[in-house]
Amino acid sequence: MRVDVCYATSSKAIWYKTCQLPDGACIADAVRASGFEREHPQVDWITAGVGLFGERCSPDTQLKDLDRVEIYRPLVFDPKESRRRRAQHRREKLLRGEVSNERSRR
Repeated sequence: MRVDVCYATSSKAIWYKTCQLPDGACIADAVRASGFEREHPQVDWITAGVGLFGERCSPDTQLKDLDRVEIYRPLVFDPKESRRRRAQHRREKLLRGEVSNERSRR
């Protein structure tokens, strides 16, 4: 079966390999066959997480022909903290009278 393995090395660059694997292969087999660990030894792909077509999966998930294995990057920031900071920034602008749209009044 043919499987693609990809990893976004940055927001603008993607590492991408196509592998031929036997039936019954799992995500871990695809990552190893792709050479990812050799080319990116600094990335702990098990901790960072993997998935198929945007859905997080475990490394032992069995693959089907034409699956795309995605190796995720760790988050650079906490999404909850980022939302809190944006909300605080909006409140401060509202108090200064800089914002007048309906959304900021909630």
